[in-house]
Amino acid sequence: MNVLYSAALWTIGGLHFAVAAAAMALAWLFVDPRRTQDLQRAFCRNIVRLAGARLEVRLTPGCDAGRAGFIVCNHVNLFDAFVLGAALPQFARGLELESHFSIPVYGWLMRHAGNVPVPDVKTRADLRRMWKLTQEALSRGTSLVVFPEGARTRDGRLRPFHEGVFRMAQRFGVPVTPVTISGAFAWNNKMSRRLHPARVVVTLHAAIETAGLGPKDVPDLRDRARAVIASALDADGS
Repeated sequence: MNVLYSAALWTIGGLHFAVAAAAMALAWLFVDPRRTQDLQRAFCRNIVRLAGARLEVRLTPGCDAGRAGFIVCNHVNLFDAFVLGAALPQFARGLELESHFSIPVYGWLMRHAGNVPVPDVKTRADLRRMWKLTQEALSRGTSLVVFPEGARTRDGRLRPFHEGVFRMAQRFGVPVTPVTISGAFAWNNKMSRRLHPARVVVTLHAAIETAGLGPKDVPDLRDRARAVIASALDADGS
């Protein structure tokens, strides 16, 4: 029964994605993506709902929901971007592997939406270009989503964090906002395409300031953000 349930949800969700994405792409030809935020959130909420999840958003004390900076989050499944798109109150885009930008239709959408390409092969020139594009996005007030684990979890546990995003945050002097997605591993995970009914909770934590930090403080910044994200996972389960 779960195979049939999953197949039905993938089919319905896929059809919705195709139609809604085409409509959004058409709108972006004439309208700045920033002016279609409500449409984008509705699109993401529908994707999450049609895939069988109920979404709950929690704001912790001290959370400044409208502040731009880096948003770092645990990486659970293929729906994480849609979950964050439905939950985040600020205008946000992501750092995404450059190879994804060559995927037909999807790549065009990601580039036109303002996502920042991360080079698959990290030469110095490519990294400088990525840092420049990142700084330009932040200066426009765009928050950037990064999954510092670098890959989806295979067992529901939080993986170690890479330092890259934290080095950029320290260099640019912008805050890091930890976000926890919990309950999503039971919904869908990397080890299976099956979908299960689930309650997914997104916890938006208070921002961690980087002003005054030096390069030697980056590992502590990374570990502090990971601990904050893990705290909500411990409370709700993965």
